[in-house]
Amino acid sequence: MIHQAMFSFTAITFVTRNVAKSCMAPLIAIIWIVLASINTPTAAAPLIQQIGATLSHPWGMDFLDDQHLFVTERGGNLYLVNLLTGERDTIANVPTVQATRQGGMLDVAVHQNPDDGSVTVYLCYSLLIGDKTVTAIDKAKFGGIDLTDRQTIFKANNQEISAIHYGCRLAIDQQYLYASLGDRGNRHDAQNPSLHGGAVIRLLHDGTPAPNNPNLRGWAPEILSKGHRNPQGLAINPETGVLWAHEHGPRGGDEINIINAGHNYGWPKVSHGKEYLGGSIGSGTSAPGLTDPVWVWTPSIAPSGMAFYKGDMFPFLNGHLLVGSLKFKQLYLVVLENGLPARESVMMDGAIGRVRDVAIAYDGSVLLLSDEEEGGLYRIAEAGQ
Repeated sequence: MIHQAMFSFTAITFVTRNVAKSCMAPLIAIIWIVLASINTPTAAAPLIQQIGATLSHPWGMDFLDDQHLFVTERGGNLYLVNLLTGERDTIANVPTVQATRQGGMLDVAVHQNPDDGSVTVYLCYSLLIGDKTVTAIDKAKFGGIDLTDRQTIFKANNQEISAIHYGCRLAIDQQYLYASLGDRGNRHDAQNPSLHGGAVIRLLHDGTPAPNNPNLRGWAPEILSKGHRNPQGLAINPETGVLWAHEHGPRGGDEINIINAGHNYGWPKVSHGKEYLGGSIGSGTSAPGLTDPVWVWTPSIAPSGMAFYKGDMFPFLNGHLLVGSLKFKQLYLVVLENGLPARESVMMDGAIGRVRDVAIAYDGSVLLLSDEEEGGLYRIAEAGQ
């Protein structure tokens, strides 16, 4: 059990940033709040280190195995990074993306077939159709070098000229592929059940709608939930198997939601945020028939990427959420009690720039993507690990 009284700041630890093609070794500062139960001693402050060369606006990542990680760049690249050496290979036969504003090559998810060991890679991206774009998902095989047998398995049915609010975060388990879809800047689409905008969808691995989706009157068959603004965090709780999501609010009102089939999460009928130019949105913060968030950030932190920690390296984090912040360039710990968020702490402040994605490596270290022009992949680990 985590006790709030046990929060303590470690010393600020300065570490070397190893960047390929650079003889410089600038220092990065990281503030790590060590949380401990009564029976767990305070751990030493960990180190943060860049893995490999600079990346330009990396967006998503997922593991091929314990030593190799797929990483996307919003501009259209997919890399396979060796976590031990930092070397990376550029993967060919990726889809052509419309890399404008918030669009581009966004998330990646990997499925290992337990029967034959084959690897399937899913890519979520912005696809140009005429003069408009949609959120799309491709599926391909990976044999060790490039993608093969690539096919588009999903195209959102809400084409827009605006290049914002794609959502496009993926999560996968042994049964389903989940994807978050933003409202594309047309907020009322989030309440139109026939449109994919402002939704979380659930597909089988072949891209067909999951047969147990809600299929409520007028709902598109892929839709699992509606009423979302721009969800850019999806994670499956390893203890319950339930999908969690977070999303950007407008001015305030970023949310964490536990996704239930057929639920409407309210946007824009209700919101904890305000209009950018002032004024309330909808009828308030809650209404009958709409599902309330389990956590709200006001002011907005611009959350992106989310992972439940499960590992041996930082046992005091087990069972809790790590969430990236674009706006404040921070990593947040959201402490869960009785299965729900109870409080939060800033685990890292400004060390690497905008935090776009979060993942937990096989050894329990924490991997982060820095969404900057000269961004990169970073690893937080115990000293000496």
